[in-house]
Amino acid sequence: MKTSYFISLNMRTANGFECFGRFDLGCDRQFAYSLFDSLRGTDAVNETDMLHMDLMEVPNGLPVNLRVIGCTSMDIALNGKIITEAMFKLLNLGETMIERE
Repeated sequence: MKTSYFISLNMRTANGFECFGRFDLGCDRQFAYSLFDSLRGTDAVNETDMLHMDLMEVPNGLPVNLRVIGCTSMDIALNGKIITEAMFKLLNLGETMIERE
């Protein structure tokens, strides 16, 4: 079984953090890390953050959290654009290079 990667979008609710979106990134570890590194947000995540994005790895069917960034709603919007453009290039053009904006 190949290891796969995804980014989950999470929002704080009265019941704790809830996942409200997910971007599947495929099986290329370098691409997943490079893409996550290009996203807007802060590595200094704290308990007051309302939104965060998690880079997840699924090595044997069980997800493992690799990294987390705290985000604003504007960060989430921009990150959605960055991820969509990178995935378009990967899936349609075979490009795995990520340009940081």
